Order: sequence, then C-alpha cells, then structure tokens
Amino acid sequence: MFTNRSRGFPGRAARLCAALAASALSLTFLGAGQASAADVNNARNAGFESGLTNWTCTANSGTTVTSPVHGGASALKATPAGQDNARCSQSVAVKPNSTYTLSAWVQGGYTYLGVTGTGTTDVSTWTPDSAGWKQLSTTFTTGGSTSSVTVYTHGWYGQAAYFADDISVFGPDGGGGTDPAPTVPGVPGGLSVSGRTSSSISLAWNTVSGATGYNVYRNGTKVTAVGGTSATVTGLAASTSYSFQVTATNAAGESGKSATVTGTTTATPTGPSLPKHAVTGYWQNFNNGAAVQKLADVQSQYDIIAVAFADATGTPGAVTFNLDSAGLGGYTVDQFKADIRAKQAAGKKVIVSVGGERGTVAVNDSASAANFANSVYALMQEYGFDGVDIDLENGLNATYMTQALRSLSAKAGSSLIITMAPQTIDMQSTSNAYFQTALNIKDILTVVNMQYYNSGSMLGCDGKVYSQGSVDFLTALACIQLEGGLAPSQVGLGLPASTRGAGSGYVSPAIVNNALDCLAKGTNCGTFKPSRTYPDLRGAMTWSTNWDATAGNAWSNAVGPHVHALP
Repeated sequence: MFTNRSRGFPGRAARLCAALAASALSLTFLGAGQASAADVNNARNAGFESGLTNWTCTANSGTTVTSPVHGGASALKATPAGQDNARCSQSVAVKPNSTYTLSAWVQGGYTYLGVTGTGTTDVSTWTPDSAGWKQLSTTFTTGGSTSSVTVYTHGWYGQAAYFADDISVFGPDGGGGTDPAPTVPGVPGGLSVSGRTSSSISLAWNTVSGATGYNVYRNGTKVTAVGGTSATVTGLAASTSYSFQVTATNAAGESGKSATVTGTTTATPTGPSLPKHAVTGYWQNFNNGAAVQKLADVQSQYDIIAVAFADATGTPGAVTFNLDSAGLGGYTVDQFKADIRAKQAAGKKVIVSVGGERGTVAVNDSASAANFANSVYALMQEYGFDGVDIDLENGLNATYMTQALRSLSAKAGSSLIITMAPQTIDMQSTSNAYFQTALNIKDILTVVNMQYYNSGSMLGCDGKVYSQGSVDFLTALACIQLEGGLAPSQVGLGLPASTRGAGSGYVSPAIVNNALDCLAKGTNCGTFKPSRTYPDLRGAMTWSTNWDATAGNAWSNAVGPHVHALP
C-alpha cells in the first residue's frame, strides 16, 4: 500500500507484458481435426513416465516430478532462467500430407505448445497461466515430403516454472512407434474431507497411476470432474451430512468407486454480514501529511476499515500492533478500542492490515505460519478486530500463507473477514503467489482489492496491454481475476483517494464509477467490453480514508453511494 514512497513498476516487467501481448497476437490458433480409426499418438514418452527419454530441454531447464501430475506418475517441470525460456522438444515421425492434432495438459506459469518443420504452416498455442491442469490444443498439416516434425513446449523469460504432461501428436501412424495403450486406472485411495463451510465440502485423495482425471460423486450422483486430486463440492445445505466417492478415469475408461467418506457442512454463519456491495478504506496509523483521523472520524461510506499497519516482531511470522498515539494527537488505546466497537455497532467491519510498502512480515514455513495465525488472533481478541488484510508488497509464500490463514479461520470462526491488496503484477497470472493464495482460500476469502496504481502498463484478460489511468485498465485487469477463479463478490477495485495518495494511477471518482458500471451492468465501458457482466462485484477500495478527508471526502462521497446503489 502506498505511503508517500513511490513503488514504480519496473521497466523490464512492463516491456515483458508488452512482448507477451505482441507474441500472443502472432500465435496461430486452429480447431482440432477429426480423428480416424487408424490414428495414434505418435509422441514417445508422452507422459514423461520414463524421465526425459526422447525429450531435450535447453540449458538443463527440464526435469520430471511426481507432483503435480495430470496422468500417470510423472510430469515435466521446466524452469525458465535468464535468457532461456525452458524449451523442451521431441522429434516425432509423421506421414506426409496428413493432419495431426497436437495437444498437451499444462499448469503453472506461461506455457507455449507448438510444432516446427511441418513443411506447411508451423503452429503454436499458449496460455498465460493455469492454477490447475489446462489442455492446450491445435492442429497442423504436413507437407508432401515431411516425415518428421519437432514438437515443443516452452515457458517465458523470468516467469514461473511450467508443468506439462500427456503430450499428444494424434493422427496417422508415422512409423516411429507409440506409447502403450492405456488401461483402466485403479480405484482411488485415501479419500478424506479436507475442509468444510456452511455450503461446501472440500475433498482430497491419492494420485492413481495412469489416471488423467477423476469423477466426484455425492450421494451416488456424479457432481463434478477434475484433473487433480482435490475438489470442492459447493451448493450444499448448512449443517447437513453428505457421502462422497471418487473414481479415476483415462482414455480406457473409469475405475470403480472409492470407499465412501461422509462430510457435514458447518452451520450458517451468525455474525453480522457485509452489504452485497462494499467500500473498503485504509485508515493510517501514522501522520504522513494526510489529514490525521481518529477511527471515529472515518467517513460513514466505508463498510470495511483496514487499520494500517500491523508491525513485524522478532519472532518469524508474528505481528503486533502499536497505536501511534503521539503521531495521532494523543489518541489513546482505550479510545481506539471504543471507536472500533462503535464502528462495529454501526454495521462496519474493522480489520488489521499486515504489510504495506515497507512491511517485512515473512511467512515461509509451518512455524512462521502458526506464529502469524496466533498473533493475528491475539490482536483480534485484544482490540476487537473483525479480521485481517494481507498487503505484503515484498512477496509471500502461497503454501504457508494459505496455511496461516486457514489456521486463523479455524480459530476465529466463520465471521472472519479476510481481505487482500495485491499489486497489479501479483494478479497477472494464477501462477503468481498472491493469486494462488486467493484461490487456495476462496471458501473463506472476503475480497481482493487489487491496487490499480503505481504499476505502469499491464496485460488485460484479452491479451492486450493497457495503461493505468483509464476505464479499460480497471476493467480489463479486473477481468483476469473474475475469469481466473475468484467469485465476483471477491473482487474490488483499489484506487487512490487523491493525486497525493499514490505516485501514479489516480483516476477521478467518475472513472471508478464507470468501471464499476461496466463490470456490474455492461454500461459506461471504454474500448474493452467484458464478455459478460458481474452484478455481484463486491465494490471498491481506496488508499486512504485520510487522503480522502484531505481532499474533502470527494472520493467517498462519489464512489460510496455509487457502490451501494449497484444492482
């Protein structure tokens, strides 16, 4: 979160976004061709069950892993580094004048799939990210004298590692040999309930060798199919027991059903709820030139007040809160606590924010995750905070922050408020740690208020590059989150309250309202028009209530009523 110390977006990353967008526009996407009875998968070691046999990866960038896998027991992991894009390739025998379907299952960072040496038009396809397994597919036709082609995968420079599995070059037998035909996979074991809410049950089970997917059954009826070894079944009634089974699938068929487990949803939350559309404002526990406020002074349009910030301690992962009484004109801890209670009595939520531009809280292992959860819960008990805001601008570990927030949720119960304030770069891809964390805790997450400022140009969900300060920048970047797995009610637009509230990216309240209208109602859009509307969009956030007050409350007076009037 900006505190009068600018965090300009790195030029290299901005150039990367532009290069990716340009690359995406140059790629060829073709539909899958119709297979014939004699067609086979001409790729060898297509599932990486024999390590990297038949495959060559540049700069020793590739290895095989046992998790995550899409099918079988292994998959490829390739990591771009420096000037290497982690290209892994194989020469595949093909027939001349023939059409083939090239496909692969991928996960992780930016991933490309393509073919060269076709003798006609070389093709490729890509995905910018994938938190779970996603299938890439395209087709190509060989020339009259083409007997082999090179198929490849690669990532993107400086981006996260990618995973690939079950690569297929499906078409006429080129004579180079094929992998053995699959057999029906075994019955999954280890099925257990891994999480519960009032409307969902989360399940996990063991990997089955040779499986390419899994079916989940609720009370004997199939309710979903997934590529990995976990699933969350939603739309359930509160305080109700359900039975679950899973099966493993591949091209040869479906296994028998697993042993049954029973899961019972929790009771309906009884704590006060947020309005459907909410406004979040950060309250500054310091004086940086903005109007000094007591919590009681915070404008009534704010539904969630994030107290900025908690402080790191000498214990890894642990935080504390120190009211800046001197900087706030003698504001006492007792007054602060009383103001929290008064805001809550008026229907507001008051949470403690962790991080900020200079925040140094690090949750990198199980011990620090436990320290984080315990210390935040202790602050909630001491001050009466309703929850926590994650505003770690110097990186986070998705595995252990997920662990910490789930532990906190178990302590605080279903009324816990969890918000996040990532920077724009943190939400460009579902493979980024912030996005992963948000998806990992989707069942307990309240809202992600991404900071649409101090960021420069960024990719929108349509693959085009947009500059900050426009309706298109807000809507096209919000679309990434809305289509990347977050519920509309978990997405908010974070903007500065005034030109002094951020180094760059301020837009007038009218632009904020236009972006809200575009996303929620499909009106007042710029050149970018979302493919659908999101009437459950949560709302907007600003840094800060203090800068808003400095500017005569222009932001909250305009954006607040507009948010609350959304459908």
